[in-house]
Amino acid sequence: MILVEEALRLILEKIPRLGTERLPILQARGRVLAEDILCSRNIPPWDNSAMDGYAVRWEDIRGACREKPAVLRVLADLPAGQVFKGRVGPGEAVRIMTGAPLPAGFDTVVQVEDTEKDGDRVMILVAPEKGKNIRFSGEDVKAGEKIMGEGDLLRPAHLGMLASLQRCTVSVYQCPRVAILSTGDELLEIDDPWEDGKIVNSNSYSLASLVSECGGVPLQLGIARDRREDLAAKIQQGLAADLLVTSGGVSVGDYDLVKNMLDELGRMNFWKVAMRPGQPLAFGMLSGKPLFGLPGNPVSSMVSFEQFVRPSILKMSGHKNLFRPALQAILREDIPKKAGLVHFIRCRLICERGKVYATTTGEQGSGILSSMVKAQGLVVLPREQTLARAGEEVSVINRRGRGARGVLKKGPLPSIPGRPQGKKGSISLEGFLFFVCTKKRLGDFCVLCG
Repeated sequence: MILVEEALRLILEKIPRLGTERLPILQARGRVLAEDILCSRNIPPWDNSAMDGYAVRWEDIRGACREKPAVLRVLADLPAGQVFKGRVGPGEAVRIMTGAPLPAGFDTVVQVEDTEKDGDRVMILVAPEKGKNIRFSGEDVKAGEKIMGEGDLLRPAHLGMLASLQRCTVSVYQCPRVAILSTGDELLEIDDPWEDGKIVNSNSYSLASLVSECGGVPLQLGIARDRREDLAAKIQQGLAADLLVTSGGVSVGDYDLVKNMLDELGRMNFWKVAMRPGQPLAFGMLSGKPLFGLPGNPVSSMVSFEQFVRPSILKMSGHKNLFRPALQAILREDIPKKAGLVHFIRCRLICERGKVYATTTGEQGSGILSSMVKAQGLVVLPREQTLARAGEEVSVINRRGRGARGVLKKGPLPSIPGRPQGKKGSISLEGFLFFVCTKKRLGDFCVLCG
């Protein structure tokens, strides 16, 4: 049996990063950038007006006020998208719209609210500071500046910046295709007639959804029955994907054929991990493809996926931050556990008076799928611990954290087996973000409880 941190280290060492592909930028949202993006020109490319008003020479309006306005002759109206090419002299102005290039010779824009128009003249009633209301060339990004880097996750703002650089396409890392195979004669497909003694193949749907959630492309292979030829054919089909995930058949039962079949077909690195739920878990390489053999129990399957398969998919996709956010919470109840295993306890997260509390979802059996429906997080109890007491602070993997409101909690960072640790008070650590709720009254939004 291998430790959780050793299993994660071994897996991530063997997981390859996929190749790259070029996509239209609108198809690249949520993908990982595979190239550095340098700015080809200043953004904005020229000085322009930040609001509707009048472009003026500041020397002409110095000291202007309502009692003694400066009166200027208006040379032209300048809408956005056009350029004024005339000459500018003392006592002259140009009426300018937001975004229009600032004509040469002017150094300030007076907002329209501080002016009065009188025929071809304008009275300046308030003199702003010199250079006011101008967006200067390159104040956003300068030519040659690196604006995005390889490994960046492309979000809507990134796509807008790419469009402003006239980049129609961008190089991104490929999304892994993940084959999902359930095993066992006891399984029914979702639309099969009900039979006594059978169970519905729910794992395929939970796992496919988890794959999609972290950016992979799920390929459902259906059910492999407990026959060698059927299992071998399904596994061979799955090897056409980038990664293969099976559920069921990796424990020590007489009918668990998956373990023996995987041993024959490839090099398996381990079969058991010191954790609960999810102790029977296999990992190895088959024909150069990573293969995860997850337990058949639905909770064990999902928790194992979260700890090992999800970081692997993210690494294959080019991500640098591989883990869900973690936080510290205070237990509301005692939790006994077995020494020697890391326990992942399904919990709800409750925010009260600036503190986060964790309470279990109830029974923690590996077949109680409803506990995962209720769970907002997973309390992580170290393998040497035998009892976590109410009032104790524990590490929690936040399954629903949104990274929105909240304040940084000063104190020790959450300790999760196999994950990198950082400095006290850090707000970013390989994907770790942990918050204390700032919720004060009913109706406020909270990053933990939604």
